[in-house]
Amino acid sequence: MKELRFRIILIAGAVLLSLYLLYPTYLNYRNSKMLDKVIAAKREQIKKADPQLSNDAVDQKLKLVEDSIKAADPSINKDKLKSLKLGLDLQGGMRVVLEVNTGKLLQKLAKSPDDTFNSILASAEKEAATSNASIVDLVAERLKQRGIRLSRYFGNIRQDDSQIISDLKKDAEDAVARAKEIIRNRVDQYGVSEPTIQREGTRRIIVELPGVAREEEAKQLLQGTALLEFKLVKAPEFTISVMKKIDDVLAGNVSVDSTSADSTKADTTKASSKSNVASAKDTAQNEQLSAAEFAKKHPFFSVAILSQRSGTADAYVKADDKDKLKLWLARPDVQKVIPDNCQFVFSAKPEAYEQGQGIYRLYCVNKTPELTGGVITNTTATINQETSAPVVNMEMNAEGSAEWARITGANIGKRIAIILDGVVYSAPVVQNKITGGRSEITGMADMKEAQLLSIVLKAGALPAPVDIIEERTVGPSLGQDSINDGALSTILGFLVVSFFMIMYYQRAGTIAAASLIFTILFILGCLAGFNATLTLPGIAGIILTIGMAVDANVLIYERIREELETGKTIKASVDSGFSKAYSAIIDSNITTFITGLVLYQFGTGPVQGFALTLMIGLAASLFSALVIARVVFDYMVQKGIKITIG
Repeated sequence: MKELRFRIILIAGAVLLSLYLLYPTYLNYRNSKMLDKVIAAKREQIKKADPQLSNDAVDQKLKLVEDSIKAADPSINKDKLKSLKLGLDLQGGMRVVLEVNTGKLLQKLAKSPDDTFNSILASAEKEAATSNASIVDLVAERLKQRGIRLSRYFGNIRQDDSQIISDLKKDAEDAVARAKEIIRNRVDQYGVSEPTIQREGTRRIIVELPGVAREEEAKQLLQGTALLEFKLVKAPEFTISVMKKIDDVLAGNVSVDSTSADSTKADTTKASSKSNVASAKDTAQNEQLSAAEFAKKHPFFSVAILSQRSGTADAYVKADDKDKLKLWLARPDVQKVIPDNCQFVFSAKPEAYEQGQGIYRLYCVNKTPELTGGVITNTTATINQETSAPVVNMEMNAEGSAEWARITGANIGKRIAIILDGVVYSAPVVQNKITGGRSEITGMADMKEAQLLSIVLKAGALPAPVDIIEERTVGPSLGQDSINDGALSTILGFLVVSFFMIMYYQRAGTIAAASLIFTILFILGCLAGFNATLTLPGIAGIILTIGMAVDANVLIYERIREELETGKTIKASVDSGFSKAYSAIIDSNITTFITGLVLYQFGTGPVQGFALTLMIGLAASLFSALVIARVVFDYMVQKGIKITIG
């Protein structure tokens, strides 16, 4: 047994690791059942209380109930994030094919489009709709046929047609890249788990949103334009005053009436500011309370940790508490004590990490923006020569430059938050009046992030319309049917292969059938561990792997049988059978693995899902056949247990 110890430990470790990686999937399944049960009961309760309520209204109420449950128990979202992901075809959701309208982009870039240009563009768009040809090439070709130089509409008189075409193609390419990044940014903010966003051809973007049921909301999300806003950050005294009022409301210390908001909106005097600051510090530092008592007495400050430094008064919130805080801030009684021109927004990314959990900053800003991204004409990601930090330089048009100079001149020493799609990327302090329409954004972790932000910001200044040309919705019930059919197919495949192996190879076939169970376990564990997505073609890959997994066992068993026929002992036959079968097994599996690698590299969507499970299945089946089956054979030989091979 000593010579088997290492391999047994290796097998046990692989099994335990797979079970550990799949445990969140089990918890997520249990949580889903619990949520379904609660939602179903709540639906009956709502319908019984108000039978006239529309289905949409009921769904909205149920969504709030579900959000409240998830906010109260952060482990639900944690388990879902760590569980085995299901693709669109299994979970249900939306698949949308978008096309960036580069024709509209060219129309906007043209200096003075006339009837001639518009007719040529319309003709080019019509031809491009039925082919994959570039609209830029089609427009250039038609202008050339009419003897019109491109410089009449684009570029300048010194540029030749080839140079202008090159610039226009670059603009069109950038428009598609910007559209893709905007969509990815919005989908991430929307909270879709495991979305698929990829380009197809020169103008199209395929978006798959698993689990998304509200179609109109998702379509608006995908077709909207990125919103860039510049908003003033509220003064520390004002921010603390509002936060304390919210804390009092959440703790039930005040009764909110129509005059509460008016009193909050009143200017805060210097004396009251100092009092608020002192009381906030008392709240955070001086009260000798247990964690539970503190959370009950000061619910807001137990979640949003107040920080005062360098003339700021922001709060810091753990990632798990963001949803809870959003629900609190959306409560009607809390909204009454928040001034009309005031809102709370989070930072775009964690500013620190604590025990592996992101910490987000919570800003209090003006609700009305001082300036929007429509004035941005160009952005460039670069390195600041003084600080060596990545920055994004912005250029504004004449109107924006004048307005930006006025805003910065009137707010020296104050912070202006740069907000994109409702989250703050940076909130620099205005050092002096900025003229010329040039400014920069700091706070990026690396150059790659700065380049990404630059691409997103450009889309606010030069939006290319995005049209939905294909839309497909997969219902949850259809996805569940696919799961059931896939599971049934897998079980039937396993039973048929196991039956054949047991009938043909008897006791040795039983070992092969048992190793199949470990193969499936390892495949699912690897998919969960690598945060991969299981799709219907992926299930097909697993079924194919089950059939191929016993191929190695067949080669080994036939070799052992040949060795036994020569009169060798069972131990010598097993050793010789395994060693002589290695080369054939490795060769056949490597060629199949290479095929899977090519499919994964050059395929898209379902093809990649099939290739991934096929490659993982090959590795798992080799481990089962060459390690697990070998350990069982060696153990049986040592114990003198008879081995029958057909």
